[in-house]
Amino acid sequence: MERIEGKIVDVHGREIFEGTVEVENGVITGIKRQPTAAECYIIPGFIDSHVHIESSMLTPQHFGQLVIKQGTVAVVTDPHEIANVMGVKGVEFMQENSRLSPIKTFFSIPSCVPATPFDASGGTVSAEETERLAATGRFVALSEVMNVPAVLAHDNEMTAKLDAAKKHGLLIDGHAPGLVGKDLAIYAGCGISADHECATLDEAVEKIEVGMDIQIREGSAAQNYEALKPLIKMYPDKVMFCTDDSHPDDLLELGHINKLVK
Repeated sequence: MERIEGKIVDVHGREIFEGTVEVENGVITGIKRQPTAAECYIIPGFIDSHVHIESSMLTPQHFGQLVIKQGTVAVVTDPHEIANVMGVKGVEFMQENSRLSPIKTFFSIPSCVPATPFDASGGTVSAEETERLAATGRFVALSEVMNVPAVLAHDNEMTAKLDAAKKHGLLIDGHAPGLVGKDLAIYAGCGISADHECATLDEAVEKIEVGMDIQIREGSAAQNYEALKPLIKMYPDKVMFCTDDSHPDDLLELGHINKLVK
């Protein structure tokens, strides 16, 4: 058994106390309050709820080595970008390489490759491939459904992908900037349960009211924290932090999820 001493941060009890964390086979088995001379703080790790690792221009292995130093212990990643280049082979490469990462890497299945029927891409992910990937048990979600018109029109290919996710118990992640009103109700009614594209507080609140969770995004390309931070007090159980994309220099200089916490 391994014992780690320090100042333990209890985020639920809202206190910091001296103590020892007991770990056995990588699992916390006990927490004891007791005096310690250790000056370190022991806190829960951070999770990026939506990120494209490819945007960092790093492999999952090297991305993990960088962000773990920022307190990140896990990410939910959408390999959408590499899928647009290599299709399913790219997704499989990312999963294989992630085994070398020091953090936990949870994968979602790219839902829109290419993003729209008008795009030209090097790879595709069809409804049949979505079904096959969902059946492997190696994915936690169908990722950012960005072809909103296809959802609203109940396009056969898109509907088949949504049905595959539901069949295998996967969450469905949204991508619907500016979507409100009747169309939002239809979109959320298709089982899409989260969105990271909100830019205004009113938009985010409306999406929460139709049952969606909001991922507050602060990345290299888009920064929405300042606009959405009131949600943390308004709907603490309906929000998450994410970066969507982080360039390596930003990770080094500004941090990862820890910068949002700060």
